[in-house]
Amino acid sequence: MDHLDSVPTRGRTLDYAAGVYDLLEPWVMFGQQSKINAEVIDALNLQKDNRVLDVGCGTGVVTRAIADRLSKKGNGMAMGIDAAGKMILGARKKRGADNCRFETAAAEDLPFEDESFDSAVSTLFFHHIQLDLKKIAFKELFRVLKPGGRLVVCDMHIPETAFGWLVAHTSRWILFQPQIGENIRGVLPGVIEQAGFTPPVLEKTYLGYISLFTSFKP
Repeated sequence: MDHLDSVPTRGRTLDYAAGVYDLLEPWVMFGQQSKINAEVIDALNLQKDNRVLDVGCGTGVVTRAIADRLSKKGNGMAMGIDAAGKMILGARKKRGADNCRFETAAAEDLPFEDESFDSAVSTLFFHHIQLDLKKIAFKELFRVLKPGGRLVVCDMHIPETAFGWLVAHTSRWILFQPQIGENIRGVLPGVIEQAGFTPPVLEKTYLGYISLFTSFKP
């Protein structure tokens, strides 16, 4: 199969970039991608039999890295979802495995049962969707996580340095993304807490404008 339909969403999808995404992302991240991804996964505090949901997974780099830390014969499984069909097709071809699966789905309409995942993660996705969808998506994540489930979000947030301010605000205007403007105004922690999660803890900041948050479903 060389075609997979995207799913309807009012959020921004990156189908157009699927073919070059793996080449571009390290440059966009100023060479920090591997370090950030590793620390994001460390923050999940994984157990071998965990079921983990990766929201806005793109071509599945983080999803597969999570799966590689899980049991390959037990119940451990990493599930990556993205609304962009071309992204998911690429993820399946490059990184699919028995314990690493990918599905087309919108974050605001997750096709999973209540309390079906032990933890959830999202890296650099929420600045692509507008505030109302952010709110719905976090409520959906709350729904599909088990009580005590861990949420890890790494995304654009309030810039802390001059470099961070320059990159964040330039990205917002060059890419014509008001959704970025929402993130750099600092909406994420409040939206996460409003969805029912514990108040997010700011664990680390990268490049002066990307923040790593952890939270839990009580």
